[in-house]
Amino acid sequence: MKIPAIFAKYPAMILTSYQLIVIISIDRIWRRRWLRMANSVLIGKIHMDCPICNMLHEVEERTRMTSTFMKGEKVFYEEHFYICTNNSSTSNSESPGDQKDSREFQPESLVNSNQMAARNAYRRTHDLLTSDEIVAVRENYGLTQVEAARLLGWGEATIARYESKAIQDEAYDTMLRIIQENPLQAIALLDKNSDKFPEPKRMQIRTRMVERLDSYGKEFLSRQVFAGEYVKFSVPSDFNGYKLLDIDKVESVVSYFAERIADLYKIQLVNLLWYADALFFKTCGNSMTGLVYRHESMGMMPIGHASLTGLKNVIVQAEEDYESSRYRFYQNAALDPFGLSKNETAVLDTTIAKFRNYDAALMVSYVQEEAAYTQTGSGNIIPYSLAKKMRAL
Repeated sequence: MKIPAIFAKYPAMILTSYQLIVIISIDRIWRRRWLRMANSVLIGKIHMDCPICNMLHEVEERTRMTSTFMKGEKVFYEEHFYICTNNSSTSNSESPGDQKDSREFQPESLVNSNQMAARNAYRRTHDLLTSDEIVAVRENYGLTQVEAARLLGWGEATIARYESKAIQDEAYDTMLRIIQENPLQAIALLDKNSDKFPEPKRMQIRTRMVERLDSYGKEFLSRQVFAGEYVKFSVPSDFNGYKLLDIDKVESVVSYFAERIADLYKIQLVNLLWYADALFFKTCGNSMTGLVYRHESMGMMPIGHASLTGLKNVIVQAEEDYESSRYRFYQNAALDPFGLSKNETAVLDTTIAKFRNYDAALMVSYVQEEAAYTQTGSGNIIPYSLAKKMRAL
């Protein structure tokens, strides 16, 4: 039998069976505590009334990944908790099955915050708006919780419940997204439910909605036009690389190219997009952006490319010469740097390394020699399966 390391501290002691059991139990408790602490991260230390030792002293605030069940489904989320660091409060009465340190505690406010984190983890898994995003939707129009519920024709407590305790179903989430993305729809709903608002308040809310429409109406309409051209490709297929159009991803890729390629113009960009999508499809089995490409005289052009320049997060400048206009693209530093995965940036870097010094004419000449171009007719959609025949970059 292997003697626990703790006995090395007492080489000359003769211990009774009871003393051995106590020492082994204490040793196991401290080992479990050490493992739990090793799996948590220290956030900070604060002074507070500690419910463990009933004293005012400094406690540790920690966080760890844990799991719980939401609507019968296991979800993982970040949990916050406090640890009593007062040595006099340390207890060795922990039972072998305990999952938490007896020095841990969570005030009611922290319990509520942790429950909210779990609900939001469930929402993200099911592509639902989080509680903070729901708050942002109504605050964007200067609405109280009751006013937002009235606007949508819901019970007056509905929004308050979604922002604090309940998880919305898909139908309610869709309605929230509609007014989030489309100020015109928000105005239409306000007009429909105008009898639920005092006239001065209704006019105040309507003015705010019109301001929102003016501030990003152009971008919204450009997105609508762009997305409208992809109605025929609303099912994953060989034409979209088995991925639906992701405009946010398109914006991130455009910015990534513009940051790393000097003097990036539209003809170069749209063909770079094809190479990035094709290479990603070839290596990962699906496209990166969900763009659909057509055989045109200037290369493999994405459907809806005319709408690229109107997207809010695409920074572009028109440059006039004697005969025509050219569009030059720039990096958008405000975009989320984590909007692209490691696999995506690796493919983009490979594409950039090959074509960084290609001007528009050289780019078009190179593209027109690809099998995906030579094996499709003018105006035809280019299937992603032809990416397998792409020349090595």
